[in-house]
Amino acid sequence: MRGVPKTSARLLSLLSLLQARRDWPGSLLAERLRVSPRTVRRDVDRLRELGYPIESAKGPDGGYRLGAGSALPPLLFDDEQAVALTVALQTAAGGVTGIEEAAARALTTVRQVMPARLRHRVDALRVVDVQRADTPSRHRVEPALLMTLSAAVHAREELRFDYESVSTSPPVAGRPPRRVQPHHLVTWGGRWYLVAWDLDRDDWRTFRVDRISPRTPTGPRFTPRELPGGDVAAYVAGRFKGATGPGDWPCRGEVILDLPARVVSGWTRDGIVEELGPDRCRLVLGAWSWPGLAAVLGRYDADIEVVGPPELREAFARLARRYAAAAEGPRPPR
Repeated sequence: MRGVPKTSARLLSLLSLLQARRDWPGSLLAERLRVSPRTVRRDVDRLRELGYPIESAKGPDGGYRLGAGSALPPLLFDDEQAVALTVALQTAAGGVTGIEEAAARALTTVRQVMPARLRHRVDALRVVDVQRADTPSRHRVEPALLMTLSAAVHAREELRFDYESVSTSPPVAGRPPRRVQPHHLVTWGGRWYLVAWDLDRDDWRTFRVDRISPRTPTGPRFTPRELPGGDVAAYVAGRFKGATGPGDWPCRGEVILDLPARVVSGWTRDGIVEELGPDRCRLVLGAWSWPGLAAVLGRYDADIEVVGPPELREAFARLARRYAAAAEGPRPPR
């Protein structure tokens, strides 16, 4: 019976690794778990028997991926992940636009399934989200509205909605709805915006999401247009020229993060966040130096794909060498 706890602990470690990244070569999993590739295959089969949809990749080394599915069993969080999740949910519940109530309910759910030893630790953890003085006042955006707009963007379907402009708020009764082709859902300065082609004005427009009231059903599908300059970040920055943004910094970089846009936007005040999918987003951010920008991007604690420029990629490599040297411990005196 002594081998059972060891096997169970290894299964939990294997599941945690599979959740940490999209694809894992079998040889790398064996190296991380300090077992043979044959043992990895057996452990994968055990997890499949428990209901986890683990897919196999063909190739010389083979590989594994934790697939998505409606019947996915409860996910695993280690102690550090649980504490990080608690901090994120407390901050969101404290005022991240549009998800306060949902974040509070999620925090309660996560706490209920925690072991007692960890629950005592997170109960003692209290985070207060203090906003900067120059942060614009928050305007609530319902998660359902974000999902509706996001679905239209990804499906390339025309939208009809009533819009509360500054001069005509609330909407004038009887006024026809706005008709647009939605292209991008982004955040700027803590607010959500929809970048779309206005069919009635035959031009590009930027709409504040908190002033949008969609009408149903959505319109026909459309062929995407080329945004002026081909860059949504540059376009949005130009629309808000004069406000603090990534274009005001001497070093500006663009990356793709494996995090939802709503999460990244809660921690970004002077950058542009664009939703690319349910768990991916594009972030354009500025800083005084390239190493400084790379360090700031590392705070999101997610896999990063550098879009450009090359200076940012070189800065990541420089910091990687510096951090690796720091992890080795103090150097002997010269």
